[in-house]
Formats: sequence, structure tokens, C-alpha cells
Amino acid sequence: MDLDRSYPAISDLAARARRRVPRFVWDYLDSGTGTEATTRRNRERLDAVLFDPAILAGERNANLSQSFLGHEFALPFGIAPVGMSGVVWPDAERILARLGRDEGIPYTLSTVAAQTPETVSPHLGPHAWCQLYPPRDLEIRKDMLKRFKDAGFRALVLTADVPVTSRRERQQRGGMSTPPQLSLRILGQIALRPAWTLATLRTGVPRLRTIEKYTGNRGAMSSTGHIGHLIRTSPDWEYLEWLRDHWDGPLMVKGVLVAADAVRLKASGVDAVWVSNHAGRQFDAAPASIDLLPDIRAAVGPDYPLIFDGGVAGGLDILRALALGADFVMLGRAFLYGLAAFGQRGAAHVVHLLREDILSNLGQLGLEGFDGLTLRVRG
Repeated sequence: MDLDRSYPAISDLAARARRRVPRFVWDYLDSGTGTEATTRRNRERLDAVLFDPAILAGERNANLSQSFLGHEFALPFGIAPVGMSGVVWPDAERILARLGRDEGIPYTLSTVAAQTPETVSPHLGPHAWCQLYPPRDLEIRKDMLKRFKDAGFRALVLTADVPVTSRRERQQRGGMSTPPQLSLRILGQIALRPAWTLATLRTGVPRLRTIEKYTGNRGAMSSTGHIGHLIRTSPDWEYLEWLRDHWDGPLMVKGVLVAADAVRLKASGVDAVWVSNHAGRQFDAAPASIDLLPDIRAAVGPDYPLIFDGGVAGGLDILRALALGADFVMLGRAFLYGLAAFGQRGAAHVVHLLREDILSNLGQLGLEGFDGLTLRVRG
């Protein structure tokens, strides 16, 4: 099958993914919280960012490389952490780690993944990042950082926008639990999705294996109250200072929407700020990430590293974020859509689609790279 002809957009992969995974899995992956207004707002505000197209610009040979945190990446985007991604598609973590390695882009492992740092380690490339939901206990904290470091993860991402559990009402109605609790309703959904079921049987029932070292396997819990919450705390500035002192690689903070917070994080020795509203999964009254990006860029100055996520659905959205101040863009759901649609081939197709969309839109803007994007934004 020619995926480019049959599935030319990430939305096409999402539609196929929805048909291939059980309903409770889809509701977990695709939902926001509340009325999901923030999720919609992300999309609407990205669509509102317009450019002036160019004419008579001549032939262009676009360069898509981007410098970030001392590295030169062939592409300006990477793979964001998605909790319980192994529920969405079996062995998602190792497949995506290999994709990051092969494409030379960052891959980020979630604390609440279905694989451990140790089992993902052989599949990592040089740009492996790890995401931390902060453990309360000091010894667990130290041990977790050591495991990440020993496994080959080079950068640490502290998620700061999950101080409490969000409700995610659609997700709860879907019946998600970890591991999946085999009620008649869930069994019926599984029976209708043979590809997902067979792949899951081969890989094993997904569990939060990194966390189980500290909690044991406690059986099924709701997806909004999984075992990770048993060891987690709501971090403060003192906690951040401790992390900076005990992690010797790049430290990023994810979930920043307030310019003053970004300035304080920069002053605290954080190496990069990740502008994000958690894709609308935490707080339904949050502004769209893209609306806050210019203010945060102005506050931290032109040279401080900024990452962006929030509703990105194609290469044009990546250009929008770069134009408004981001240095790098991360996507989570898109890669899971690809995986659920076509396995490893589908995830690789996401990289292809993003690359080709960036090239096409740079051509419309008459640009050979990202430096002139700001000048092409309307208004």
C-alpha cells in the first residue's frame, strides 16, 4: 500500500487508528478534560496564525536542520512523552525509541510508560530524553534518576502542570484502567479489535513497569488514578532546585504557560522551558499554548531554548510555532495515531508526513529554512 496516497495526513492515520483500537483505548488517547474546550482552543488558535505567501522567490533548496541544546538535529521536532503508550499500541515505547534513533530526533520516555528505562535502553539513540512525574520519597527519586541515567537518557523533563489528577471525563466513561480490567464491556470492545488484541497477547498485558519497582503490581486502577499517583508529589521550587543539583544533564520543565514562570525557571538554571497546556488534558480553562508562546519568548530573550506543543497536527503547525518563538516542537498523539494505524510503518510515516509538509509550506513562503518565518507571519 502506498501510504502517501491513501493516508496523506495525520488525520487519516487517526481515523484508521480509531478503527483498530478498542473504544476505551481511543478515549484515553484522544480525550481532553472537562468539555475539551482547551483541546479545541489549541486547534482554533493554531489555525488563526497566518503567513504571507511569497511569489517569484526562485528555486529553493530547503534546509530543515535545527540547533537545539547544543545539538544539530536534521528536523525541528521530536517525540513527546505519552503515558501508558503501550496500552495504545503494544511495545510502543521501544518502537518509538528506535524511530527516534533512526531519524536522529529526540524520543521521550514517560515515567508511566509500559516499558522500563532498562528495557527501552538497547533501542535508544543519542537524543534520548526521560520525563519525570516527581516521586515524593527521596530514595525513590534518587533511584529513578540513576535508572534513567544508567539506561542512556541524556536529558530530564520535569512535568510541572500536573499538580493534581485531572478528571478526563470522556476517558473515565470509556472505562480505561491499568492494566485493563476485563469486564464484559471491555472484553466486547477487545473482541472487535483483533489486530490490537493479537499484538497485545504477543507483548503481554501493559502495566506501568517503571513504577512497579516501588509499588508492586497492585492490580487494575483507573487511568486517572493509576499506581504512579501512589508515589508522586506536587513539586515546588525547592524540589526543582534539588533536581538541578542531582541531574548532571540538560533539565527542562514542561507545562509552562506564564511568562514570569519561564523567567524564574531560566534564573533557576533550567536549560529549556517547554510551553504546553498538556494538550488540554489537565485544565479546561487554559489558554491555547500558541497564544502564550510570543509572550514567553519576549520574556526569556531571543537565545533561551523554548520547546512547544499543543494541538500540532502537521508541518504547517510546526512552522507556526517556530515563527512565534519556539526552537523545537514536540508531538505525542500523532506518533501514537501512526502506530495504532500501521504499527512501526505508521509511526515512520508520521515523520515523513511532517517533513514533506514542512518542505511544501516553506516553498510557499519562499524560504530555504526557518530564519525568515517571523517576517512572514501576518500581523
